[in-house]
Amino acid sequence: MSDINELVERYLATWNQTDAEARRAELAEVFADDAVYTDPLVSVRGRDGLDATIAAVQSQFGGLVFSLAGAVDAHHDIARFTWHLGPEGAEPPAIGFDVAVIGEDGRIARVLGFLDKVPAGA
Repeated sequence: MSDINELVERYLATWNQTDAEARRAELAEVFADDAVYTDPLVSVRGRDGLDATIAAVQSQFGGLVFSLAGAVDAHHDIARFTWHLGPEGAEPPAIGFDVAVIGEDGRIARVLGFLDKVPAGA
């Protein structure tokens, strides 16, 4: 379980990484080559698509950070977890949960994201 917890923490850290070069390096370590990310607003395949998605989210929500909002629930090679997006130590304007499928190589192969709370106009 600790390996999955660490992977989820690294996943969220990747969403918080604002240095493009460092983010791409982290994406290569955390995500499979052809990883798929799907949420209500976007569906992308591959690290380039995910990198562009993360950059767009950072542009829209500059200064906010993703954080784990509770325990990671996992079994087999599947993890689900709730996250907050907001200023550190304050009420998050966005809350969601993701389900991550971990591939045989230990990297994330697929993420299915759900949004529970979204700021007006987002």
